[in-house]
Amino acid sequence: MDVKLGLETIAARAVGAVSRAAGRGGGTTLPGKLLWKLDPASVDALAARLTSGVALVSATNGKTTTTAMAAKILGQEHRLVWNRAGANLLSGLASALVSTRAADLGLFEADEGALPEAIRRTRPRVVSLANLFRDQLDRYGELELVADRWRTAVERLPGWTTLVVNADDPILAELAEDREQVVRFGLDDPRHARPSLQHAADSKYCVRCGHPYDYAAAYVGHLGDYHCPACGHERPPLDVAAREIELVGLTGSSFRLDTPQGSAVVELALPGLYNVYNAVAAASLALALDVSPTVIARGLADFSAAFGRFERIPAGTKTIVVLLIKNPAGANEVLRTLETGVPPVLVIALNDAIADGQDVSWIWDVDFEPLLPHVGRVVATGDRAAELGLRLVYGGLSEDRLEVIPRLERALDRGLGLVEAGTELVILPTYTAMLSLRGILTERGFVRPYWDGAT
Repeated sequence: MDVKLGLETIAARAVGAVSRAAGRGGGTTLPGKLLWKLDPASVDALAARLTSGVALVSATNGKTTTTAMAAKILGQEHRLVWNRAGANLLSGLASALVSTRAADLGLFEADEGALPEAIRRTRPRVVSLANLFRDQLDRYGELELVADRWRTAVERLPGWTTLVVNADDPILAELAEDREQVVRFGLDDPRHARPSLQHAADSKYCVRCGHPYDYAAAYVGHLGDYHCPACGHERPPLDVAAREIELVGLTGSSFRLDTPQGSAVVELALPGLYNVYNAVAAASLALALDVSPTVIARGLADFSAAFGRFERIPAGTKTIVVLLIKNPAGANEVLRTLETGVPPVLVIALNDAIADGQDVSWIWDVDFEPLLPHVGRVVATGDRAAELGLRLVYGGLSEDRLEVIPRLERALDRGLGLVEAGTELVILPTYTAMLSLRGILTERGFVRPYWDGAT
């Protein structure tokens, strides 16, 4: 390490230590912000020191969980540096790189908008693209704009970089068509497909000719086994597939992971088809880094939950279950999972901060209707609690089963008061509401600060 970079690193580490000592979460981003300000090229230099290279993960939904799963797998064979707290802009990546002294492999979740710059700075060995859904239109624009930026970034990847893509997403499958170093993954179990494509599905039209796709199986949103009857464009063959999928309510799931290196049975302590997708994405990334199916299955079996994503937090005699929601596709899958064991009380927190997306009209594309007749009571909270309550009433929830409590702490207490000892309170927060909720739970001693031990 040259003298200049060494001094910059020392300064950035000191800032992070001071921030953490003050009890603030800035330790996850502040060191990187300082380093980025002092010398943007320092990220390039720090990434280049990792002898086993860098792997990047990006997606609209599930990138934090996928990265955490991959870390559980890869940590068995590598000394990892990764942005475990989910700080996925360049400052978060820089903070993670600054924090390490002994890592050989970098594993980084990258924000959809930050991915092209992250690719340019880290020259990754593997890039994993798991899905593209409509999300935060006021920030990203329509998903075709994100796809165009990703396409340009992928075209600039060196030939030795392996591109891992979810072939069930037609946009991502198209990005990988002209590359040799590709791993294509997806699901192959039509028993778990929806009867038809959802009304809010994003990529309904052929990426080549614009004709509507026919789906032999639609799994999550527009992800599935698609075929264009006009031009013949279809899902390519899968290199890595989840088959014989079993979903066990809110308890977990399992599947057979089929790979070119062999098969393995994977047991997950997380429910839902969307978590099967996350697991297969993590497995495919690990395969691209030469990890065996046996090691992958062992790592996934040891995985519990990522920060704010199906976390179970003990709260006295009760348990709080936190499931992040942030766009129609993700929220619909969370609700679909809850249908297998409808909670008697549900707290939903809707914020409209920049990190959430200030346009909350997306809640009208969420399919609350199948769940609402079976829920005993719903507490709507957050900055846009009134709009959320209106949406739920229009969805068929009777007003006598709805409580609108904008202040999150009061809504939490009300929810806990409504559930019996020994049972679970399910909370569905948007991103900043999830951070606020964890702050409240931290103050009460139920959970550690989210930045503790984070890079």
